[in-house]
Amino acid sequence: MSINQFTNIKRQNYYRTSTLILVAFATAFLPRIITTVGAPKPLNFLHFIAVPFACILAISQSKSKDAKQINIAWLVIAGLLVYLTIMTASALINQAGIINLVVDYLLKVEPFLLLLAITSIPLSIQSYEFIRKWLIRFCFSHIFLIYGQYFLFIVLGRHPKAGNPDYVQGIFYESGSGHVVGASVGLTFGLYYFFFAKAAPIWIRISVLFATFWGMLLADAKQVLFTFIIAGGILFLSKTKDIVETLKYLIPGLIFTVVFLWCVQNVPAFGAFNTWMRPDIYGSDGEATLLKTASLRIIPTFYETPLNMFLGLGPGHSVGRLGGWMLREYEDLLAPLGSSIHPASGAVWGAVSDSWLGDQSSMFSPLFGWAGIWGDTGLFGLGAYLFLYILVFIYLCQDDFSKFCWLTVLAHGLIFSQMEEPGFMLFIVMIIGLQWQYKRIKELHLKELRYSAYSQNY
Repeated sequence: MSINQFTNIKRQNYYRTSTLILVAFATAFLPRIITTVGAPKPLNFLHFIAVPFACILAISQSKSKDAKQINIAWLVIAGLLVYLTIMTASALINQAGIINLVVDYLLKVEPFLLLLAITSIPLSIQSYEFIRKWLIRFCFSHIFLIYGQYFLFIVLGRHPKAGNPDYVQGIFYESGSGHVVGASVGLTFGLYYFFFAKAAPIWIRISVLFATFWGMLLADAKQVLFTFIIAGGILFLSKTKDIVETLKYLIPGLIFTVVFLWCVQNVPAFGAFNTWMRPDIYGSDGEATLLKTASLRIIPTFYETPLNMFLGLGPGHSVGRLGGWMLREYEDLLAPLGSSIHPASGAVWGAVSDSWLGDQSSMFSPLFGWAGIWGDTGLFGLGAYLFLYILVFIYLCQDDFSKFCWLTVLAHGLIFSQMEEPGFMLFIVMIIGLQWQYKRIKELHLKELRYSAYSQNY
């Protein structure tokens, strides 16, 4: 397809699909702040309809003839079907409610559906810029809200729990761990804007990055920085075969580490990081170790059949976002639909309540993403999800920044339930999808330029 054909596909089709993708993202990114001002709570579930619909429409409109792109799409679809089969089998043997199966499956696979939607269609330059422009606008609004909330809640004390930085959550206000989600999205955006907003002056890009980093400190979401360090470390190890690439990551990393450690000991705003720097709570018998691994010890005690090892306790029956929070938070909506609650969730929450570290930091929480996938769907479900995760990393993360973003998901999954936070996960795949489309558009331009040069010579 030539660049002229690419940019002249019917405008209405482009805007219809790209707008739908953006709306699907917005239904997960914006509802928390909207329901805070009076919108009905069911608005928080609208993305469960919008994202699959956008995916179906995008695939149905895809005219791609790229064999590699088609094969990747089919691999992702096959992985989604395998995961659905495993989750359905788990629900049946554990007598989980149908609504558990539907909600838990969508929570897990929504990011893959949206990424499939973005990468299945040949976005025009106009559509790419349209989505990117609105994504940046959403993120700037989020940063503005973070600082506004800090001023109101912390400086002026106008909040029932005045002085608690956990309520500095930006767009994700009143969403439990919204301060961590908000800081994750904010700092990721800060890095994205710094590296890729090339049209903006460098001082503005640096200012935005600094504002998002300081916003993380204001929200006391220190584990976000930890996940970024893990992701950066894994990415660095993947570059060790290339000396130049290794130095490109190693030197800034060492500088950052030295500056950061100095700030922890000398700058009051960094003092919260000392919460983790207590050697006595680690080790095989340390309180942090015992609490973090509580779900791994408690969940198997509820196995009633050897199948539980491979298929888990059932969707929403362990420590994922559904079983750990949503079934109780939205009981008035889900209970009439036949939702089921398993005692394993309560047992793990009991371990949190019994530990003096339970309310210190989510860093020590036994209710984390990878444990939830394993607890709900067993070794088979964990393997199927890892297959989908690796597919995205290998085939759809087109540059180092996309890989870094996707690796932060892996890191967050070791800490808390952020792997199942729609606002965070869909934001990450929007970044990955846009980077994928950018590379595709760039390669298409290069092909057209080479073709034009060849034509002029003959």
